[in-house]
Amino acid sequence: MLPDPNACYAALLAHDARFDGRLYVGVRSTGVYCRPVCRVRTPRPENCRYFSSAAAAESHGFRPCLRCRPELAPGRAGIDIGSRLAQGAARLIEAGELDRHGVEGVAARVGTSSRHLRRVFSAEFGVTPLEYAQTQRLLLAKRLLTDTALPATEIAWASGFRSLRRFNGAFRERYRLSPSQLRARTGARETSSMRFRLAYRPPCDWQQVMDFLSARRIDGVESVGAGVYRRSVRWQAGERVLCGWLSARPVPSRALLEVELSASLAGAIPPILQRVRDMFDLDCEPAEVQRVVPAVPPRGAMRLIGAFDGFELAVRGIVGQQIAVKAARTIVSRMVARYGEPLDAATHAGVDRLFPDAATIAAIGAGEIAALGIVGSRARTIRSLAQAVAQGRLRLEPRAPVEATIAALQAIPGIGDWTAQYIAMRALCWPDAFPAGDLAVLRALDAKTPAQARERARAWRPWRAYAVMNLWAATGGVA
Repeated sequence: MLPDPNACYAALLAHDARFDGRLYVGVRSTGVYCRPVCRVRTPRPENCRYFSSAAAAESHGFRPCLRCRPELAPGRAGIDIGSRLAQGAARLIEAGELDRHGVEGVAARVGTSSRHLRRVFSAEFGVTPLEYAQTQRLLLAKRLLTDTALPATEIAWASGFRSLRRFNGAFRERYRLSPSQLRARTGARETSSMRFRLAYRPPCDWQQVMDFLSARRIDGVESVGAGVYRRSVRWQAGERVLCGWLSARPVPSRALLEVELSASLAGAIPPILQRVRDMFDLDCEPAEVQRVVPAVPPRGAMRLIGAFDGFELAVRGIVGQQIAVKAARTIVSRMVARYGEPLDAATHAGVDRLFPDAATIAAIGAGEIAALGIVGSRARTIRSLAQAVAQGRLRLEPRAPVEATIAALQAIPGIGDWTAQYIAMRALCWPDAFPAGDLAVLRALDAKTPAQARERARAWRPWRAYAVMNLWAATGGVA
């Protein structure tokens, strides 16, 4: 629900960043809609209409502002159950899930019926899932025309349009100019890679984020240096497997993360960018979290740092059971050196291999895995996990059904509550995951048992994972 028009106009006058991504202002006199942080001349209040989403603004005939670029607004994190359901569906739609599987498929992924999804989605965004999807396709196309030198045919395909004719027609109908006219206005740069800027709500201690990732990086797959995170990427795009690399670095003095993708990943831009948003927790609402979870001095609150590859993270978590972070990193790096596929598209030092996929690990004998320096029982656990993922019985990614995934993980011999909760925290990006048996957690809560820790952490719900991240950052914790 939006506040009353007077409060919306006050936010516009103040260029209040707290409303960015939550409020869009349509201006009747120009037919354009803006973010509240836009620096164009402020319109008169009687000319303003207010919307909760870009899609709602476009459904009423408004065109996106070319200056503040609504497609760059930060995302939102749902607070109540209905809002979380709608936000989860929106992230899937932005990643192209509706184009592949329809509204029913998106509803199944978030664990509800298509009828209920349409109801809560309309309440949250003011439009249907189909209308939201069309707006996202066009906003992504606008972004690619502005920020890349990709040909129009590739942009149409990457944005989810099935033909260039449909793409050109939809673009002209909605934005009243052709794709080539927009590109001529903005002047896309010729580069061998693709760069995007993703917005977030401050504060964010990026040095703390990079320190966390650096301590856990897998040699050959990831590198961290000079404030930049880089990694290799394998992505299933329909029937094709795309391989390449990405890098991510914060933009100084601005609430933006700059992401660079190799040109080889052009066929999967929406889902890869969404995965980066999930990994770096860019949709976090810091004010909401900090009302419940106090920051740990002196460096401030930690983001819920997820994982780009859920299977990779799960293997890392199993290897890390009861051993130091550095030792686990060494063992997993050996696995990559032995079974990881070389990355032909590598252009950065330290990123030259792909993490072995689940099918590869499932085909290896437990004895071979153990020979890397892994305890035999854990080697068998890794192989069982790989088989479950390779066979499609287990999906380790954001917005997977949490309770069912945790139960499936714990059904694998060797995966207990700590490992399952750790995977839920970082692979599923579940904000209320809580590894109650974690040593740092037990010590911080002065608890003797996991049950006692759960009881004492009740006040941190639904953000217990953030509390754990803070504890790990303050104590140099495990995993």
